[in-house]
Amino acid sequence: MSVEEIPFDYLRKIRQPYFAARMRYACSFLFFVSSLQLQAQVLPSFGNSRTGTAGMQFLKIYPDARSAAMGGAFVAVANDATALYWNNAGIVSSEKKYQVGLGVGNYFAGSKISQFSLIYKKKTSKYWGLMVNSIDFGQMQETTEFQPVGTGRTFSLNCLTVGISYAQELTDHFSYGVMAKWAYEGIASVTTNNLLFDLGFKYNVGVKNARFAVAISNYGANVKPTGKLEILKFSGQIDTTDFQRVSVPSIFRLGAAFDPISKGNNVLTLSGQLNHYTDNNETFSLGAEYTWKKLLIFRSGYEFGADEGGLPGLGFGLNMLKRIGCIRLDYSFNNKARLGNLHRIGLVYTPK
Repeated sequence: MSVEEIPFDYLRKIRQPYFAARMRYACSFLFFVSSLQLQAQVLPSFGNSRTGTAGMQFLKIYPDARSAAMGGAFVAVANDATALYWNNAGIVSSEKKYQVGLGVGNYFAGSKISQFSLIYKKKTSKYWGLMVNSIDFGQMQETTEFQPVGTGRTFSLNCLTVGISYAQELTDHFSYGVMAKWAYEGIASVTTNNLLFDLGFKYNVGVKNARFAVAISNYGANVKPTGKLEILKFSGQIDTTDFQRVSVPSIFRLGAAFDPISKGNNVLTLSGQLNHYTDNNETFSLGAEYTWKKLLIFRSGYEFGADEGGLPGLGFGLNMLKRIGCIRLDYSFNNKARLGNLHRIGLVYTPK
């Protein structure tokens, strides 16, 4: 038998022990390096505050209802179209040819969140993904230190992220994913554009569906905003076109999840996640997801160490089986003590 005639599955089985051994070394190395970098940031101190040292803060806002209900403890759970934001290595969990995700929600100060995601399985173990997230903050009143009630002028703030992802399952236990994305932020007549990259890994341990995941989001260079800003002063209007370079809020996430209950009609998933921000305190998230008869889903979670506290996140999901496939409806409720309540709704469609 020639090499060309050897079945792909046979070659894959031969390669699995080879990759599995090296993945264990790779995961250990990543954990060791991360520990060296984060040794001054590990809980319970939550590190030193670096608030206000980066721009494009919209990149840290959860776009989907499922992860928001679990308090953001999602990097190791991510296994559908919504995984593109969290850990694009998780899209290999989809067994269908494609999957589509849609979401909308409200954010603070009357702003709106919109989310679209699409994953496509090209070949065995190879996946492509498209992600589009946008936030519209609407019209705002312009104020100054001398006119705190408003100058009579308004401005708008809009944010957009478009990303293309590629993920591959190297073995039955290990997968990786990379994403290139364009981030846009427009404030009045000043715009900021940046090219960013995400990298994710996911390793299935094989015991009680335990999985370990690492994701690095928003890796990119500092960029300089462009445009012209009209500033009102006592001496009159001044036009400014020179702006300082701004960095992006890169995020390192380390998470683990497992299913302590997985019998018959009941599946319970527990997850924990460490979030390391380059521009803020370190936080820790815990989340839970309970599924009954593959029909009803209940979720909850909480992020410890966040700047603004509140109630734990709550949410539910409902799988609606149709002739054309499965449509999952997701809803999440999040509360912040001083900022108010947030509501998100999402749909994930999986063809039959």
